[in-house]
Amino acid sequence: MSPIAVQPSTATASTTTATILPTSIVTPPTHPDILRVDRGAKAFSSSAVSLVSLPAGSLFAKITTATPSKKAYTSVQTGANSHIELNSDLVYCNHSCNPSLNFDMGKMEVRVVDDRDLKVGDQLTFFYPSSEWDMDQPFQCNCGSGEGVCKGLIDGAKKMDRKDLEAYWLNDHIKELLQQRDSS
Repeated sequence: MSPIAVQPSTATASTTTATILPTSIVTPPTHPDILRVDRGAKAFSSSAVSLVSLPAGSLFAKITTATPSKKAYTSVQTGANSHIELNSDLVYCNHSCNPSLNFDMGKMEVRVVDDRDLKVGDQLTFFYPSSEWDMDQPFQCNCGSGEGVCKGLIDGAKKMDRKDLEAYWLNDHIKELLQQRDSS
């Protein structure tokens, strides 16, 4: 929800009125050389777009401004019981079942996926279950990757079939949690 500003207006002796004007908070971009944030009008509709072309597997960004967090819709899971807030424009990298990036939480870096290059104008996305075991806020995927690729309900790796996850790069903590789940 956008913040509002209250601007006084002229008042008569018996009434006082105010005009409410929408304002926007402008925060400086954290990665202006590599990504642009496209802010959507609706909740959860903003996105990150690449400003660079990089070969498959390349380092896109280091995660340097993270702070510990509890599980939240904006946090990224870093271990079986740990989460961080990115505190950067990387938070606008949305989910896709056909991602352009991998968020490697062990190395605290974001890399281009191994199977294709990143181009200027590409949406910056990652496969949320690659880091999230049990999502704080599950959602119906709208990635548009097509039948057989799009996984539908995104609720973390915990509730996904191992076979569906095998096509994706996964963080070590997700691999370990899957091993524990499947050996029980």
